[in-house]
Amino acid sequence: MSDQLKIKLSIANRVYPLTIAPSQEEGLRRAAKKIDAMINQFEQNYSVRDKQDVLAMCALQFASQTEQRSIDRQEVSEEVQNKLLGLDELLQRHLVS
Repeated sequence: MSDQLKIKLSIANRVYPLTIAPSQEEGLRRAAKKIDAMINQFEQNYSVRDKQDVLAMCALQFASQTEQRSIDRQEVSEEVQNKLLGLDELLQRHLVS
């Protein structure tokens, strides 16, 4: 446990103490900054009555970005697989000839 780092992150004007691996620090600090920036953007662009609503919209936006990346990777993977199958078929025909 001695290789753990204790940090405090501020999100939506609340401080969250965390014990993390040092390799996680930069990613967590960047994520906290992105969340706060997104909160500010939602508060400026929409009439928001409750921080919980803003945090829910932030969570939805981050989750949808993650899901969209997964969908995009799957589509690219399928496209690559189809191209490789086509090349394999072309090579097989060429080798048989």
